[in-house]
Amino acid sequence: MLTPDERHRYRRHLQLPEIGEAGQLRLRSARVLVVGAGGLGCPVLQYLAAAGVGTLGIADADQVELSNLQRQILYGPADLGQPKATTAAREVQRLNPLVLREVHTLRVGPGNVRELVAAYDVVVDGSDNFATRYLLNDACVSLGKPLISGAIYKFEGQVSVFNYQGGPTYRCLFPEPPGPHEAPNCDTTGVLGVLPGVVGTTQALETLKVILHLGNVLSGRLWVLDALTFQTRTLRFARHPERSLINLDTADATAYQQVCAPTMGSIKPRELQQLLQTGQAPYMLDVREPDEYELCHLPQATLLPLSHLADGVAMLPRQGNIVVYCHRGGRSARAIQQLEQQGFSNLLNLEGGIDAWATEVDKQMPRY
Repeated sequence: MLTPDERHRYRRHLQLPEIGEAGQLRLRSARVLVVGAGGLGCPVLQYLAAAGVGTLGIADADQVELSNLQRQILYGPADLGQPKATTAAREVQRLNPLVLREVHTLRVGPGNVRELVAAYDVVVDGSDNFATRYLLNDACVSLGKPLISGAIYKFEGQVSVFNYQGGPTYRCLFPEPPGPHEAPNCDTTGVLGVLPGVVGTTQALETLKVILHLGNVLSGRLWVLDALTFQTRTLRFARHPERSLINLDTADATAYQQVCAPTMGSIKPRELQQLLQTGQAPYMLDVREPDEYELCHLPQATLLPLSHLADGVAMLPRQGNIVVYCHRGGRSARAIQQLEQQGFSNLLNLEGGIDAWATEVDKQMPRY
């Protein structure tokens, strides 16, 4: 039974015959896992908390950065450097102290996804990479959980519900992950700041519909939005007999590799620091843009933006190691691929880019 405070807080829900007290009690008993507390996860968490979903699991390993604030509206300047999961949980408590928060400051991967997903009724995918999308799909298929999926790209967004009451899975619509050269560059692709709010709110809506058994859930349908024209399309797709059965035990594990960062030679920030301290400095190549370089860069680094890499190949040394870096490692990985095609074999990608350097080595370096 609802308490007097709950009756007052959720009165507008109780006035809807389609929800009523029985529906609100169903929301209170629901357990929802939100993977990713970024652009999509922020509005999802806000609206699910406000609606009275009883338990929200928040899984995210990242920290709040200045560049997040353009679209990740749970955070402000005072939160910079703080874990997103714990910060988001604090904001959820502020919005609705009746909601239980379960914080998972971890990166969801093959080693923890089964146990994590098993503890919840519904999974909301707010991730920003294909590896996690396929991993969550396969876990939800293995454990019989519905998956509310959202994705954004520049000015476009999409939402669908997978594995709902025997409906199609993510693999029915997207059988295989894109190759490294086909996927958008995770580190350099921009996005209109308000777009994640529209898409994330739609994910929250579909989550409530799934919990309440309300309306026509976006199962077997992909809702697509073009924010520039505000035209929407709904594409229908069917359950594929073989693809729909792929799960954690039968999937090709290569689908879980991060396509934005192909396997290649790499060096950790601490390892690079040791080289610099011993006087064995490698050639440092910064492939970011000039404004990023001016904000902060590594000692004695040469600037050669990825967009102009082909024009500057002749200046690069053929002897000795070249450490290539960018903001987080995505652009540098693409630069290394291009340079390898030009015959270079002495290339190392700085793991995590200058962002990891600022976190692990030089904590006084500006973050962006």
